[in-house]
Amino acid sequence: MHIRTLSVLECTKILTASRVGRLACAKDGQPYIVPFYFAHADNHLYAFSMPGKKIDWMRTNPLVSVQVDERGTGRGWKSVIVNGHYEELPDRIGHKVQRDHAWSVLSNKHADWWEPGALKPATSSEAEHIPHVFFRIFIAEVSGREAMEI
Repeated sequence: MHIRTLSVLECTKILTASRVGRLACAKDGQPYIVPFYFAHADNHLYAFSMPGKKIDWMRTNPLVSVQVDERGTGRGWKSVIVNGHYEELPDRIGHKVQRDHAWSVLSNKHADWWEPGALKPATSSEAEHIPHVFFRIFIAEVSGREAMEI
C-alpha cells in the first residue's frame, strides 16, 4: 500500500460528493460519534436532526470533528477529517436567510434529505412536538489521506 496526503481541493471534492459522515462530539471528556447525513457548501457542512444526545452535546461543546470515507479500487480508500464548529440555525428572526440556505443546500443535493434526521428509534407523542434542528458545521480545518495498492 502507498499512503499519500490529499490536497485541500481533493478533500473538498470528497466532501461535496459525499452524503454520509461520522460526527464526533464530546461532553465532560466523553467522546460520542454518530453517523449523519450532510450536504457540503461554502465551507460548511449542513445537516438536520431531531433534538437528542448529539444536539445536546454540541450545544454544550460546539467543537466537533467529522470523518468521511470513500472506497477506492481493491483495498484502496480515501478518508477526510474535518475539525470544525457547530452552529445551530434556529427558527427565529435573524436566522431565516441561513435556515433557508441550509434547506436549499440539503434539498438540492438529496431528494430525501430530511428523512434520517426526522426519524427516531422510538417516538413518543411528546417527541413528535419537539421542533427539528437545522445546523451547520463551519470547517475550520480539513485534511485527508488516500491509500492505494501498488
